[in-house]
Parts: sequence; C-alpha cells; structure tokens
Amino acid sequence: MVLNRVLNILLFGLGVQASTGYLGDAQQQPMSMSKTGESNVCAMHGGSLPSFGYAKDGSHSVSALSPTLAIRPLAVSGPPENRVDLVFFSDGYTIEEMDKFFTDAKRLADDISQNQTFFTVRPLLNFWGAFTPSEESGIGADGVPKKTPYGLYREGTELRAVYYARPEVAHAACNDPLYGGLGGEFTVITSSILNGPLVLRHELGHSIIDVGEEYDGGFAYFGVNAVQDAHEPVSWDHWLSTPPSTSGSINSDARVERSVMPMQTYPWTLLNTTQSWSIKFPASGLYFRHVVRFSLSGLPEASDLRVELDGIELDWVPKEGLGLDRWHYDIHRAGGLSDGEHILSFTLLNQEREGVAQLCSAEILEFGDEDEFVSSPGFYSLYPTFSDKNETSYRPTNEDCLMRIVTSPDLCKVCTEGLWIHLLKSVNLIDDLTESCTHSSSTWTKILTLDLVPLAHLRNPEENNEPINNESYAIIWKKDGIVLDEFANMTSIAIEDNDNNDQVLGRYEVFVKFSTDEIRLDEEGRTSSSRVYDVTTHCEDD
Repeated sequence: MVLNRVLNILLFGLGVQASTGYLGDAQQQPMSMSKTGESNVCAMHGGSLPSFGYAKDGSHSVSALSPTLAIRPLAVSGPPENRVDLVFFSDGYTIEEMDKFFTDAKRLADDISQNQTFFTVRPLLNFWGAFTPSEESGIGADGVPKKTPYGLYREGTELRAVYYARPEVAHAACNDPLYGGLGGEFTVITSSILNGPLVLRHELGHSIIDVGEEYDGGFAYFGVNAVQDAHEPVSWDHWLSTPPSTSGSINSDARVERSVMPMQTYPWTLLNTTQSWSIKFPASGLYFRHVVRFSLSGLPEASDLRVELDGIELDWVPKEGLGLDRWHYDIHRAGGLSDGEHILSFTLLNQEREGVAQLCSAEILEFGDEDEFVSSPGFYSLYPTFSDKNETSYRPTNEDCLMRIVTSPDLCKVCTEGLWIHLLKSVNLIDDLTESCTHSSSTWTKILTLDLVPLAHLRNPEENNEPINNESYAIIWKKDGIVLDEFANMTSIAIEDNDNNDQVLGRYEVFVKFSTDEIRLDEEGRTSSSRVYDVTTHCEDD
C-alpha cells in the first residue's frame, strides 16, 4: 500500500497512567535538522516545538535508517492517492504490546471521526497504524528517553509536554519509498483514555487547518480563526451573528464582546499540605460576572483540595473517573469582582497526594452583561483573546471551539470551514472516471462512470441515515462542449453505440460542485472539480 499524502506523523506514545501528551508547553532546544524546519505551535498552553519539513525535492539533512514497520489500516475511506492519510507511529510499545498499540490507535481514530470533530470530513481521510517494537515499554521521564524508536520522553513531572529525541527516525520512516514523502508535521499524543482524543483533535486542528490558538496566554494567534485588529476586515464576516444591541459596536456588522483578563499564570507547581499556593491580582469593579479557570493533575477526589477566591470556597469537583490525569475546570460566578485586590488560593488537604498533586494553570476572566458579552453558544462575533504578553487578538466565538476549550469535542463553524478547505486542497472530489460497455440483445451501450468521494448522498449509510448538513453534489456533463441536460446530476451516463454510431465518440467533460452548510465561502474553488475524458473507440472495437 502506497501512502502518498501522509499529512501527519502521529507519534503515539504508550504513556503512564497520568499522560496528556500536550506538545509545546515548554521550549525544546532546536536540533540539527534541515533548514526547512518550521515552528510547531502549541499546545495547551504556550511554548513551541520545532517541526521538521522537507525541501521541495523531498530531501532532508538527516541520514537515518527507516525502522521496520507493520502497517494496518484503521479506517480507510478511499484510495490513498486521493485522500489525506494520517498515520499513527508507535513508541514505547514492546512486541508483546503490538495488539494494544493497534487497539489504542483504532480507538483514537474512531473517537475523533465517528461522531464529532472530523466526522463530516471523514470521507477525505484515511487512518493507518504503523508499528515498530520498542525494547522498553512506556515513555521516558526526567529528560531521559527509553529504548524506543522515536525516543518520546517527559522533561519532568509536569503533564504538559512530550518531547521526541529521534525525529530523524520518523522522517526516515515517512521518506521510505513505500510511503512517499512527509507533507506535514509531528503530532505527539499518548494513549490517555480521557486526554488522548482531546489532544489529538486540538493538535490536528493546528496542523491540518493551519491555525493558531484561541485560548488565553498563548503566543501564536493566526489563521482563519484570528483577527489582530478589530478595525480591519473580519475573515469570518460571513458567519457573524446579529448583535443584541449596538453597545460596543465598531461597525454595523461586527463588534468586540466586552471582557478582560485580570490574571493568568502557569505555575506548573507541585502542591503540598504545608503551605497554600496563592496569587494576588487587581480588579476594576467594572464588570458583571466572572469565571475562575484552572487546570490540575494528580487530584482525583474533591476532598484532596480546597480552592478559594477571597476566602470563599469555590466547591471544586474533579471530573469523574479522571484518576491522576490532568483536567481543566471552569467555575462561573455571577456578579463582578469589586474594585481592588483579590486573592486566589489552592490548598492541598490530602498529604498522600504530595509529589503528584499539581497546579498547572490558573486564570480569571471578567465579562460584561449579556448585552455587552454574548456567552450563548452559536453566537459569532469578535471575542477578545489575551496573549502571554497581554496583547489582544480576536476569535469567532466565546467557547464553541476546541481550539479554545480543549475539552470540547467540536470545532466552531469558522474552523470547520477551514478544515474542509484545507483538506480539499489535497483531495479531488473525483476519484475516477471510467469507460465500459454493456450488450443486450443487439444493442451496445457505452457507459461513462464517475466515482466521487463518498459525500452527500454517496455517504456510507452506516454514517447517518439522514442528510448531513444539507450536503449535495451538482454534476454537469458535456460532450464536445455541449451540455448533456438529460444526464444532469448523474454519476454515470449511458449512450447507445450501435452501427458504429460516431455520435458516441468525442470529448466528454464532467463538472462537479460540492455544497454543504459547513462551507459558506470558498474563494479558492476547492469545492469544485472537473475531468476530461476522450472516447475514441466503439464498443464493438474494444
């Protein structure tokens, strides 16, 4: 099987019980690689890792032997030469754990593509597993990789970043003649049941859609989901909602939703019972409601921790079934913070959690009332996002998108549209156009059959018995430049070919247009495809 469009190397590590696989919360030192390397942004929260691309001729500066790979299809929608292929590569799985690797990879592929996130674009994707045995199970710790093909490891105790020690091996694997060339970036994930799919969705959003962050405290805000200046044209103006009032309007179409971030920090600190961790911050007293947002790991029970704002306990409740893994929490509170200084504190109550209980991040956001800041899902406007330098950019929705809220399974409409457009850059709507003949009694019929990517009415019935997002194909056939109206919207045409009827011979053209509610703007024409086919012989001559 030849994988011609390997969009992503998904380095898939068999982690320990507490593993989130977040890629870039700390800076990995650059390695000696090709000058075509690019910066890989993310993930949750801040920092970057280098990703390593190829020169246009497919060459790269590292010489490494390709590892032995056992390839299995996980979910295949069509021919690799006309699909985007996502490949999971194993790291930290021993030969005895090969079946576990393929099970884990299949679970992740299904999780992101069977019901949410990548469900509607699934016909454009193929998922594969590529197994290479490791000498040791699991990923490295304390900056030391284990004996594994790609050398995944954690720098310390923080559940925020997984690094790779041997990227050249992954490049060699993807540059092997059997697999074609690498056209994307490294995406590192782990087998965490809860966080693995969340991280995979978020990271693929970066690498496929080519967008930056939407959460606060990052440093890279770009792509279809980001505007730097509210006075400039908004790239998602075709998705904008009608504001409830003109308060705060910049123009008649777009306004900035009123919010502020008085505090944000990423302590990545282990908690102890001896002393609370706390931070002071000022508030203006000019807002009407606020949210306390934080992330924790190593704290599976509510009795393990007390969270307080100005001495008032916030009644934090951990996610059920989380174990020691990391999770993000929001506590929404009515009423604004008073003018003056405030204090947020975290107190570890269970001494047995010392050494694993960790405060990863904390943030306070304040908002205007619902007329000034629409918090309802589905509303599209200009929502302020605050960087690590407290610089402001703007995103399309409050918290509809997994590029902002990693625990969400869905992309916003703006990112979903971007996902379609970017995938369709690599996928032609037409898989094939073939010629055949049928014979019945004394009648010959020439048939041209159009094989389309299975979208709209061609979707697998198992996906959904109801139409998805008003999808449709419009098909126009022409012969020698003349429209064949009788074959409108048909995937095959049949023309009588008796007595050497020369009318069957000639140049046929087919034009295909795909429509869906998820795409409102296609400036590059990615939702249209065409094919030319010359019929040069009669059926009896074949």
